Amino acid sequence: MDIVGQKVRSRMMASVRSKDTKPERIVRSTLHSLGFRFRLHKRKLPGVPDIVLPRHHAVIFVHGCFWHQHPGCKKAKRPTSNTAFWDKKLDETVERDISNIESLQRDGWSVLVIWECQAENIDTLRQLIAAFLPTNNCPH
Repeated sequence: MDIVGQKVRSRMMASVRSKDTKPERIVRSTLHSLGFRFRLHKRKLPGVPDIVLPRHHAVIFVHGCFWHQHPGCKKAKRPTSNTAFWDKKLDETVERDISNIESLQRDGWSVLVIWECQAENIDTLRQLIAAFLPTNNCPH
C-alpha cells in the first residue's frame, strides 16, 4: 500500500527530472575539471546520451539507480505496491537501455554508464572516467 495519496504520488513522480540532474551535473563538472569538452543530450544518437565526447567518439549515460535498476544497489529497490505496473515499466527501461547501448556500440561509440550512487564519490567517479577516457591525451 502506498503511504501517500494518488495526487501526491503523481506530483512527486512528475517532479523527477530527466536532464540536468544532480548526479549529471557532478559528472559534467568532474569531466570539465579533467579538461574534457563535451556536448549534452545529442538527440541524433540512440538513447540521447547525457554526455557526448565527439573527439573521443564516446558517450556517457548518467543513470538513476532506481529508474534504470542498478544491479545490487539498495536504491534500485522496486515498489511493493502496484507491482505489475512497476515491473513492466522498469523492465522496459532496462531493455531499452541495453538496446540503446548495443546500437551505439555497433556504430563505433564507446559507452560508459555512471550510476547515481557512483557519482556521490568524486574519487570513484574520477577512477571510472580515467579508466574510460585517455586522460593523458586531453588538454588541462
